[in-house]
Amino acid sequence: MDWSRQCAAVIPCFNEAAGISDVVTGVRRFLPAVIVVDDGSQDDTSTRAAAAGAEVLSHATNRGKGAALQTGWQRARERGFAWSLTLDGDGQHAAEDAPRLLSRAETTSAALVIGNRLDQPDGMPWVRLWVNRWMTWRLSRAAGIPLADSQCGFRLVKLNLLSRLRLQAQHFEIESEMLLAFVAAGQRVEFVPVRTIYKSHPSKIHPLLDTWRWFRWWWTWRSEHPAVPNGIPEGATKP
Repeated sequence: MDWSRQCAAVIPCFNEAAGISDVVTGVRRFLPAVIVVDDGSQDDTSTRAAAAGAEVLSHATNRGKGAALQTGWQRARERGFAWSLTLDGDGQHAAEDAPRLLSRAETTSAALVIGNRLDQPDGMPWVRLWVNRWMTWRLSRAAGIPLADSQCGFRLVKLNLLSRLRLQAQHFEIESEMLLAFVAAGQRVEFVPVRTIYKSHPSKIHPLLDTWRWFRWWWTWRSEHPAVPNGIPEGATKP
């Protein structure tokens, strides 16, 4: 598959002027088309992303990671791309791992490929590691299959299948909602090991507000999906 023609990188950003140039430059070595969604930044994120070669879309106000991803995915579809590689704008994901996700999709025909940080979580703050593992455990039980890393934002997704799913999350819970939606739809999901780079600047995740948002999403999802599946749905596979 000619990924350079079929896939666009989508990067949601909020006040990432310090590192967005390096992120865009890094991923463009593998995917020339990069779409940065500036989610209401108050710094030079948009200017620096554009200078590095990205197409930049801007939200007038901060609407959340989920909303930024939806904007980016829509633009990628409008430009005729069949796939989207998503990664964070803070440099947390190593662009050099992108070929792993692309290769896994090509060899397995998976509709969603997710980076797995939890087998070798070196450098991950212990609170974030514990939360990621707990959420992954909860979502694995809900999905009826073992999931390797439910919260990683480094993902490759097939856009025509994504567009058929009913995704409503506007913030960081988008990763959980997206994953369960693909599993529930019987789509193949794969995980590949990736590195995670943690830097000194604070996380954009608000520990109280975003935890409340996640639980609100979780309670809503559970109320709409009371029957927990047993075993692997047709078309889905173990990581």
